[in-house]
Amino acid sequence: MAAQFGRRLRRGATTTAVAAAAVAALSASQAPGVAPATSGGSQEAADATPPPGTPVTGNSPYYTDLPPLNTPDGPGTSGDALVTGPGEAGIPATVLAAYKQAEKTLAETDPACRLPWQLLAAIGKVESGQARGGRVDANGTTLTPILGPVLNGVGFANISDTDNGAFDGDTVHDRAVGPMQFIPSTWATWGQDANGDGRKDPNNIYDAALAAGRYLCHGGRDLTVQDDLDRAILGYNHSREYLRTVMSWFEYYKRGTHEVPDGTGVLPVGDGPDSAGPLPTPKPTPKPTPKPTPPPKPSEPGTTPPPGPTPPGGGTGGTPTPTPPPTPAPVSHIEDAGTGRMTATAGQDFAARAKVRVENSRGEGVAREAVRFSVIGDTDTRFPDGRTSVVLLTAADGTVTAPALRAGEKTGTFTVRATVEGRDLTPRDFIATVTERVADTIVRTGSEAQTAEPGAEFAHAIQVQATCRGAAAAGVEMTATMIRSADDPAENDKGPYFKDAQGNTLRTLTGLKADANGLLTLPKIYADGNQGTYRLRLTSPGGGSLDIELQVVAPAESSPSPSPTPTG
Repeated sequence: MAAQFGRRLRRGATTTAVAAAAVAALSASQAPGVAPATSGGSQEAADATPPPGTPVTGNSPYYTDLPPLNTPDGPGTSGDALVTGPGEAGIPATVLAAYKQAEKTLAETDPACRLPWQLLAAIGKVESGQARGGRVDANGTTLTPILGPVLNGVGFANISDTDNGAFDGDTVHDRAVGPMQFIPSTWATWGQDANGDGRKDPNNIYDAALAAGRYLCHGGRDLTVQDDLDRAILGYNHSREYLRTVMSWFEYYKRGTHEVPDGTGVLPVGDGPDSAGPLPTPKPTPKPTPKPTPPPKPSEPGTTPPPGPTPPGGGTGGTPTPTPPPTPAPVSHIEDAGTGRMTATAGQDFAARAKVRVENSRGEGVAREAVRFSVIGDTDTRFPDGRTSVVLLTAADGTVTAPALRAGEKTGTFTVRATVEGRDLTPRDFIATVTERVADTIVRTGSEAQTAEPGAEFAHAIQVQATCRGAAAAGVEMTATMIRSADDPAENDKGPYFKDAQGNTLRTLTGLKADANGLLTLPKIYADGNQGTYRLRLTSPGGGSLDIELQVVAPAESSPSPSPTPTG
């Protein structure tokens, strides 16, 4: 690595009796934000007044490498990706995509925070060396766990187990977990599912980066204000040295970075979050020292000296120039990969799902690109868990398919948009349509005659069931109208009627909705003073129709009793 600003430090167990006693006293008092003791007197203790609550990492150890002197100033000073640059400026592709995705998400959900992805990169650098140089799988999950030391109060904070070992494997004490080093109790509050796989996993860089971003932004912070920025970082690990280290990397990354393949990032030096220590950087195999060639013996008269060894690459000697690896073609566009017609009935799942292929300039599929699918428009249709957007990684052939959408109740069209995170590419849009629920049949569930006396109400409630192709038409809307006759569907101006909430007469009801089983019970029906036979008609989208006969009859007159015959 290049020259450093000062010397590398290590954060680990205490080395002096005084520091150990101080940590033990603070831990015993359960003071929030207790910082680990210094190592060799090289670190400051935490401020006397820590921020409220337990820090994200439980004040676990972190890498204290500082940025190199040769910063990546020049092209990309605005933070754009560079093609080349110092090794420390390289951030593994999936890790970098996760940071940028978190920035974009927070820009939409908490724009006042102004979270820069370079801040997440700085924290990820000191917490885990960018997930150990980008050792993550295609979905962003670390290949092996990254665990901090046991937080048992010996050199660190004392935090009893809060997750029953689910994340850290320890049922007695907590340990910081994952590339952003969340302790389980903090993850329980701030954990996110940023990659749409249905899990909130602290070992996943997408989930962890978004969780870190939300934590840094909470409390109405504006991270362009230095006081808010300082408090946010100190809330992550309450140490002034930690603040200085993170700020050093933050400023370094703001001057420019470049993407490197996963697993090839520069690994930090010294003790880190993993109790087993960071993975070692492979050392080159030393070349054997060639034995000296003895001086040639004098040639005998009449003989030719043997030729010397031929230099590599020809007869001129010198060091051969290594052949650089081929440069991959840049990502250039996103294509429809076979998305079908996106139509669904309200309340149902879409059978067709948006599917795209990310390609480079040679038309080849590009793997492990983060694609965001977003629902855009005036609609209540959503992805699983009520999401309006999800982010997924492309497969080896460059394709990725969005989860199935669940149609809402709002009918009409909207857009499903696919974009590549961190790439300035034209998005791919798909038009989706939600149609109203339909029923092709409406039948009564009872058979009671519907009769009433003038001015009275009908005794029996009317219940019907709507079906579509023999299945219950859940949620379908129906209209009930008192019509003039079987041949004249106009609304009748006399005879049976409904009432609204104020008791006013209504002879047409709209917006009646069947339940999950297609059943609908009509409100009470009243008779006016007109006798006769009337007709109620129910209709629904899809052609369902039913006529019900209503009788209004006067009570039968009783015969008068004969007068008694007088006697006498």
